[in-house]
Amino acid sequence: MMPWLLSGLGLLILLLGGDILVRGAVNLSLRLGVPALIVSLTIVAFGTSAPELLIAIKAVLNDTPGIAMGNVVGSNTANILLVLGIPAMLAVLHTSECDSSKTYLHMLVASMLFIALAYSGEFGMIDGLVLMTVLGLILANAFREARAHIQAGEPDDLEDIEEADPDLPYWRIGLYLLLGMIGLPLGANILVDNASVIAHAYGVSDTAIGLTLVAVGTSLPELSTTVMAALRRQADVALGNVIGSNMFNLLAIIGVATLFGPVPVDPSFLTFDLWVMLAASLLLIPFVFLGRDITRTWGAALTALYVIYIAVVLM
Repeated sequence: MMPWLLSGLGLLILLLGGDILVRGAVNLSLRLGVPALIVSLTIVAFGTSAPELLIAIKAVLNDTPGIAMGNVVGSNTANILLVLGIPAMLAVLHTSECDSSKTYLHMLVASMLFIALAYSGEFGMIDGLVLMTVLGLILANAFREARAHIQAGEPDDLEDIEEADPDLPYWRIGLYLLLGMIGLPLGANILVDNASVIAHAYGVSDTAIGLTLVAVGTSLPELSTTVMAALRRQADVALGNVIGSNMFNLLAIIGVATLFGPVPVDPSFLTFDLWVMLAASLLLIPFVFLGRDITRTWGAALTALYVIYIAVVLM
């Protein structure tokens, strides 16, 4: 029981640390005059992926890389099937009104590149640099578009960034940054160490724990954001949150982790899990390109598919 409680504690510290680090970094950047559009494209995106990143680095250093790979692949599958499925059962996601086609295509390219590199048997530093270079190109394009919006005189709306608080004092910004930088590695250490203990105690692999317990845990921020977006009828926020998170997971998390050591790819990823992740990504085609809404029926179907996937992984 203790490893489960400690895993929950580690996850809680990790999620709180990521949230307050993002809050501090966002407000510091805005105080320094960085446009809100740029902040949302970089700091918020990277910050929300901070728990996955710290877990991946810790797992590589602990010689349990299955948790790192499982977390990335499992989180991406969970983001589509669970993080979109549950909110859609609460309120229809009107994705027919969204224009996410360009970002979605970027995510598909990232997915196929990730799978292609995985067939070498491990992600080495060269593979990591390739992934991060592709991310850099995508971000550079996003920067150009953001600058075009600003030069066109479009408002730099702080309301688009939930963490923005124009009146936040500098001492509180510094406190948030400090607590975030302490909380993230602390939470990652506790979660990875105890997740590995659970895996050994129940006779399952580190990979399976990464694909299930760790992946679902680190997807909770995306789930809460998407539920609120669904209730507020902000389908663009919900869909954009999932697509952006998946792209960062694939290109940034494993990319950075390879700087700390190679990340071997378990054969089960090549025969099953990576293809489930890609299939889940392709399920978004009707909602991105064909003007379909994610109805309650679709939400129930996506959630059921995720439950079946988890059952197969743990069998």
